[in-house]
Amino acid sequence: MQYKYRNMTQEEKTRIEERIVDVLKTVYDPEIPVNIWDLGMIYKIDVKEDGCVDLDMTFTAPNCPAADFILEDVRTKVDSVEGVVSTNVNLVFEPAWDQSMMTEEARVELGFD
Repeated sequence: MQYKYRNMTQEEKTRIEERIVDVLKTVYDPEIPVNIWDLGMIYKIDVKEDGCVDLDMTFTAPNCPAADFILEDVRTKVDSVEGVVSTNVNLVFEPAWDQSMMTEEARVELGFD
């Protein structure tokens, strides 16, 4: 069954993006005690007018053993945000992740500052 969605205003898209960031702060790599948002692993959140979300993310290491778990956690949690119709998670490795992408809080938590 096809649903017809009206186009969202920029304000609605911004509110959805803020809620997406909130849920991303609840996603953790099991080996690191800091959430993926503060680690700087999310490169892009693009909320489309129809409620579809394109999200670019990376891992701290390309061979992350928890990759499948983390990707599924991200997709499930973003899909649960009110206003999101579907989530497309793109795994990217350009630019390569490094410690400079972490928030100040993450660097302190992990003892880098």
